[in-house]
Amino acid sequence: MQSICIFLGASCGNDPIYMDAASAMGRELAARGITCVYGGSCTGLMNRLADSALEAGGRVVGVTVQALKDKEEFHRGLSELHVMPTMHARKKLMFDLSEAFIALPGGIGTYEEFFEVYTHRQMGLHSKPCALLNVNGFYSPMELMMRKAAQEGFMKTPHEESILIAETPAEMLDRLLGLPRG
Repeated sequence: MQSICIFLGASCGNDPIYMDAASAMGRELAARGITCVYGGSCTGLMNRLADSALEAGGRVVGVTVQALKDKEEFHRGLSELHVMPTMHARKKLMFDLSEAFIALPGGIGTYEEFFEVYTHRQMGLHSKPCALLNVNGFYSPMELMMRKAAQEGFMKTPHEESILIAETPAEMLDRLLGLPRG
């Protein structure tokens, strides 16, 4: 696997464990020679992910939209920064550049990005892995929601069969790459 798209918050969150997870993910991607594709921000978890990957010698590709770039500061040290005209074009490029998708903790934007690629996978439009990094139990309520949707007949394929869930970046990448845990 050469590139993975990471969806995550532009805020830091209230618990330092989230920043630690973003740092660990950046370092793990760099150590494994995997390009990190993300939203390009220089704030919050997004900034920590990019800084950690870059400091470890990794390649980081940011993808943003002009409307955000006009209002916000974006990371200046990236390997590449793509500025797209619309959110739709942004998400399409992120999809095209990536072989898998991992959501770290974040807000509604993170959920929206993750659920779009997951929905497309459920529809059979792609077979790229979709994964949730369940740091500090952050995604446990979402797991319950999806389990309930399946029990009530609203999801044909249970999420356990189509979403990879792990608690640490190392475990997540080992599972995505098919490496045995030892």
